[in-house]
Amino acid sequence: MRKVLISGAGIAGTTLAYWLRRHGFAPTVVERAPAPRTGGHAVDIRGTALGVVDRMGVLDRLRELRTDMRGMSFVNGEGKTLVKVTDHTLTGGLTDSEDVEILRDDLTDTLASAAQDGVEYVYGNWITGISQRTDGVRVAFALGEARDFDLVIGADGQHSAVRSLAFGAEKEFSHYMDTYLAVFTVPNFLDLDRWQTFHMTPGKLAGLYSARKNTEARAVLGFQSPELDFDRHDLEQQRKLIADRFAGQGWEVPRLLHEMASSELYFDSMTQIRMDRFTEGRVALVGDAGYGPSPLSGQGTSLALVGAYVLAGSLAVSGDHRAAFAFYEREMRPFVLKNQALAAMNQKNQTRFRQWKQIQSMRILPYLPFRDRLMKSAMRPVTEAANALALKYY
Repeated sequence: MRKVLISGAGIAGTTLAYWLRRHGFAPTVVERAPAPRTGGHAVDIRGTALGVVDRMGVLDRLRELRTDMRGMSFVNGEGKTLVKVTDHTLTGGLTDSEDVEILRDDLTDTLASAAQDGVEYVYGNWITGISQRTDGVRVAFALGEARDFDLVIGADGQHSAVRSLAFGAEKEFSHYMDTYLAVFTVPNFLDLDRWQTFHMTPGKLAGLYSARKNTEARAVLGFQSPELDFDRHDLEQQRKLIADRFAGQGWEVPRLLHEMASSELYFDSMTQIRMDRFTEGRVALVGDAGYGPSPLSGQGTSLALVGAYVLAGSLAVSGDHRAAFAFYEREMRPFVLKNQALAAMNQKNQTRFRQWKQIQSMRILPYLPFRDRLMKSAMRPVTEAANALALKYY
C-alpha cells in the first residue's frame, strides 16, 4: 500500500485523503494547527465540484448546512438602505441556484468526518524538510523524527510550506491583487435573518452576514492597498493594522472593530498563485497551494475539491506517479486557467466608479422586466468556468 503524506487538513487535504483511502492508499495528514481550524468566511461549491461532494456522499448534508441567504442590502454611513436585492448576494451569487454556499469550517468538518477511516491525522506539527529519492521521500518535521513516504502532497494553502521546500520561494508564484480581506465571527447584533448588509466607501468594504440559522454572524472588512509587510502569525499586529485602516468609518464599523478584538481572525491578501507546473518529482500541489485563484474568483473551494478528486484518481489508475502527475496536470490546467481568469475580471470592478455603477444598477434591477436574463448573463462566466471540466470515474 503506497504511503502518501498530505500537508494541510483543509478542504483540499481532507478531500484528497478521502479519495486516496477509497483507492487503496495509506494517507497521513499533517496539520500545523493544534486542532481543526474554526472560523473563516462563507465559501461556494459550484458546477463540477458539486459532483465531487455528491460522489463522496456528503452533498445532502452540505445542503442542510448551507447559508441559505435571502438577499443583501447596501447602506450608507448612517445605516440608511441604499439598495436591497433578493435575487443574488455578494458572497454567493444567485439565491435560487443549485450552488451551495457554506461556512468554511462547516465544510471542512463534514469532509473530515467522511475522511476518518484509514486516515492518520497529525495535528500541531508541520513539514520542515523534503528529501526526494528514486524510491520515495524522506520528510523532516518540526516535532519528532523524520518519516518516509512514497509521495508528498502540498494542500497547505496560499502560503504553502511544501511549495517553498520543493518548488521555490512564494514570491516567485504569488500575484497580489491589490486587496486585503479580514473575516471574523461576531454576535448577530443586527438580528439579520439569512441576510447580508454591506457599507462601501472608496477603497473599503465593511459587511455583516448571518450564519448558522441566524445564531451568529460573520464580519467582513476588505480594503485596497499596496502590498503590506506584516507577520502572518501575529494576530494583534493584524488587528491593529485593520483597526487603523477603518478608523473613523461609519455604519457599524466601530462595533465590528470592537468585536474583532476578542474574536478569532482570518486576515490575508487577495493573491493568486500561478505556476507553470503543479508537480516536482514525487511532490505535488493541490488547491490554493498550487493554483489558488484568490477570493476574488469565488472558485477557490471548487478548484480544491475538483483538484483533489482528479489527483487521487490519477494516482489510482496509474502505477507510476510520473504518469499520474502528468495526467493530473493535463486535466486540471485548462480548468484552473478558466477559473483564475474570473479574479482578474472581478478585480476590474474594484474602482470607485465601477462600484458606484454597480449600486445604481442594483437599484433599477428589480424594475426591469428582463432582470432574470440579466442576472443569468452576469453569472455566465462563473457558470461556464465552474463547469469547464467533466468528472471522470476512476
